[in-house]
Amino acid sequence: MTEGKINEQQNCIHCGDSCGKHPIIWEGKPFCCSGCLTVYQLLNTNKMGQYYEIQQMPGIKITTDQQPHNEKFNFLDLPEIRDKLLDFSEGNTSKVRLYIPGIHCASCIWLLENLHTLHPGVVQSSVNFPKKEVSITFKHETISLRQLVELLSAIHYVPEINLKDESGSQTTKASRTLLLKVGIAGFSFLNAMIYHFPQYLPGGNELESEFRALFGWLSFGLSIPVLFYCANDYFISAWKSLRKKIISIDLPIALGLVTLFGQSTIELLGNSGIGYFDSLTGLVFFLLIGKWYQGITYEALAFERNYKSYFPVAVTRLSDTGKETIPLEKLQAGDRILVRNQELIPADATVVAGQGNIDYSFVTGESLPVSKQTGDFVFAGGRQSGSAIELLIQKEVEQSYLTQLWNQNHNEKTDTKLSGIVQQVSQYFTLIIITIAVSAAIFWQFTDSSKAIFAFTSVLIIACPCALALTIPFTFGSTMRQFGRNGFYLKNADVIEKLYNITTVVFDKTGTITHADSSRIQFEGEQLTAEQIKLIRSLAKHSSHPLSKTLFNQLDEDGIYEVTDYTEIPSLGVSGIVNGLRVNLGSRFFVTGQKRGQEDLKTQVWVYIGSSVLGHFQFENRYRAGLNETIDELSRHFDLHLISGDNESERENLTPLFKEQARLNFNQSPNDKLKYIKALQQEGQQTLMIGDGLNDAGALRESNVGLVIADNIYNFTPACDAILQAGKFDQLDRFIRFTHTSMTIVKLSFGISFLYNIVGISFAVAGNLSPIIAAILMPLSSVTVVAFASFSVRIAANRTML
Repeated sequence: MTEGKINEQQNCIHCGDSCGKHPIIWEGKPFCCSGCLTVYQLLNTNKMGQYYEIQQMPGIKITTDQQPHNEKFNFLDLPEIRDKLLDFSEGNTSKVRLYIPGIHCASCIWLLENLHTLHPGVVQSSVNFPKKEVSITFKHETISLRQLVELLSAIHYVPEINLKDESGSQTTKASRTLLLKVGIAGFSFLNAMIYHFPQYLPGGNELESEFRALFGWLSFGLSIPVLFYCANDYFISAWKSLRKKIISIDLPIALGLVTLFGQSTIELLGNSGIGYFDSLTGLVFFLLIGKWYQGITYEALAFERNYKSYFPVAVTRLSDTGKETIPLEKLQAGDRILVRNQELIPADATVVAGQGNIDYSFVTGESLPVSKQTGDFVFAGGRQSGSAIELLIQKEVEQSYLTQLWNQNHNEKTDTKLSGIVQQVSQYFTLIIITIAVSAAIFWQFTDSSKAIFAFTSVLIIACPCALALTIPFTFGSTMRQFGRNGFYLKNADVIEKLYNITTVVFDKTGTITHADSSRIQFEGEQLTAEQIKLIRSLAKHSSHPLSKTLFNQLDEDGIYEVTDYTEIPSLGVSGIVNGLRVNLGSRFFVTGQKRGQEDLKTQVWVYIGSSVLGHFQFENRYRAGLNETIDELSRHFDLHLISGDNESERENLTPLFKEQARLNFNQSPNDKLKYIKALQQEGQQTLMIGDGLNDAGALRESNVGLVIADNIYNFTPACDAILQAGKFDQLDRFIRFTHTSMTIVKLSFGISFLYNIVGISFAVAGNLSPIIAAILMPLSSVTVVAFASFSVRIAANRTML
């Protein structure tokens, strides 16, 4: 490493700042300080040079007050503080969410989501860019919370940690600052208008020059705090972008403000007029009003990331009067709930009955179960594996946390095409607008110089891609809201575009197109005694499979035995020790060891108790209401397939529905279902897989869209992209077709946005638009697009009777 003087000014390869006269040179690359050099060396050593390829000079330079010192984060080693910050801590795994205001570009996101490359103790990390949060799962025996924060600080991403300050209060503080700026700009604008008022009246030129000069300098004084405080965000954003060789949307606004202020100051100093300080202050005032409105817009969009009442989890609450199914939002601290095998733990709780075997893969990504005894604490997001347990809820449900868990594996499926188009358009939008503004100014300077300044500024202000950027989130967000209110819940807005592109629909059978709870059952074999029925019912209680729930609900025998050594094998059956006897329930092969015979033409559950096979229950399935109409509608637009782990007992009934026998596939294992989906995708098909989330999780995850049918007890599966309430099954085709309506609204909104910009720019180029009017119209374009998208979706939903 060497230091040297060079004549040509160089910018830091890491952060883009000027290196001054004495840059630090390492391997021929200039750095402004040792801190930037250290980060570069760290990334270079760990072969993370892609950080600099995604975006040039993406790094952050730490100011002196931000420099970490040896003891700055020691307080994070205190258990009482550490426990308050952690979302989850079990065994050797912890999870934390940190607010990092320095997150600003794609390179930041890439680096923070690859922290595991920098330290083996980091398991997984994901960034929530709108909230500037990073969620990190780490091994606390390998890297402590303090060391994790120090690692982030070492790469210049210093978290803001304030136990008294949640993200909500951070938002409140930012809102107060914005309102203060609006107030100052509004005060200055109103007074500047008064000072400029005489020059707009007939005979205004007759005003004594002393008064005109006084009013001009008063307006100049009012414009100073407006320009350098109220509008400082636009200059800071534009400067940071230019420093990184990026043309941002704030650059035209900053240019327009500087031009108005400079021209006005020149006129004032030259005694040729009092300038356009009223236009300048009014411009900033209306820009800030638009920014405030944009903030409200993003709050309205919060349902996209924070489902609140739209998160469709139901739980079984226990009370003195028995069991009841309630929506998750009604669950309160102190409630006692029943959690069956493979069901989600909705909130932090303690075990009050049963043997817990908690799978935290939904939270941490690792599937090693954790054993829990009575009195032990369990975290939200865990999943019970084994016999049913009873929990006492300790904290109210944080649905945003569950939503974040559902979306944390966002890298599994690629970004949508439509969003990519918008990003490309926005990227070149600003450069085109600056070119038009400069051309208009040059034209009017040689034609009518009085219009040059207004034409230049108005073009820069009125042209805005905000309306374009808001089109997709508001249209899709409104669609998600309408879907949610009608029992169809989507993981995120991208699912709408994926549903729009679907070409093939693949159904599971049991619990999907059949309504297991309404099946008629009869037992064939030895006559079952009351004690044997009680043993069967006790084991069936712990399984969330539709056939197990049917047995539990329809067998008439009071009392339940405790079950130990419970095991459930997907597509095969369940086993456990009940009242000292081994009880097995499941397929013929699982219970008897024999392959299915050709005579097995009904859905069956075989029974083994003690040391003998007693026989089997035979199910006569009932299809869901509206199945014929739903299949008929879907078959007009999509290729239909059925893959089932059950036998071929229903082939004769299903063949007329699905038309072609070749598309009906029975006796399929979970792995067979996964391979079937992959084969369809290799043929170029865009697949929608519809299942119950039990034996088809792999197929749901692999498909372009995975949809789960949810009965009254909700079996959550992170593999799904959407959840449909069972009672809304007959409206499935309407939901899918409505995504085409949403896409039409998006295209119309794009048209409105482009039309607004074309018409607005035309008036501005002609010199017929003042900067103040342009500043008013700019946010109105966003209002128009948002209102059109929201009301169009609502009207369309009402017409289709969603």
